[in-house]
Amino acid sequence: MNDVMTRNVVNGLDLDALGATVQAIAEDPVLGQVRFSVRTRWDGQTRSTSKVSGYALGGEQIAREFEIAADEPLELLGTNTAPNPQELLMAALNACMTVGYVAGASMQGITLERLEIETTGQLDLRGFLGLDPSISPGYEELDYHVRIAGNGTPEQFEEIHRAVMATSPNYFNLARPIRMNGTLAVG
Repeated sequence: MNDVMTRNVVNGLDLDALGATVQAIAEDPVLGQVRFSVRTRWDGQTRSTSKVSGYALGGEQIAREFEIAADEPLELLGTNTAPNPQELLMAALNACMTVGYVAGASMQGITLERLEIETTGQLDLRGFLGLDPSISPGYEELDYHVRIAGNGTPEQFEEIHRAVMATSPNYFNLARPIRMNGTLAVG
């Protein structure tokens, strides 16, 4: 019999593989340790390119090759060739939460018809420019709106929504302070 036909797949997620991963991590927590790394290079003006070359999962290094461009709009002295860092931050938040909504729905057997997350935030450039030390250089709050549809009940979608807010790594990262351990090498 064809293995594809016997797999338990909902919304494109292989729930048998997910279950096996969860079980393996439950039995050996070391397998759940994941370390991501991104290296960013300045490309002139306000443009930069970040490179992902791999990550570590359970102590094993896994190669990946991706580049992510960033730039500022013309009005903020950039060349408008890529999303700016704020847009990338929101995209990373939305993408992380999307994984949670899809996984949560899939584990409940809910087939999604639509999932969109729109995030907005306002910051004051006077903080970034150092014009007023009383003004934060970043966001005081972000607003996000989730539009989800599928064959689940409103109660199921509310449960998934609460689970995403409790378990999404990027939601957690933005909702709480993270200790930043920076170093500087000159030359």
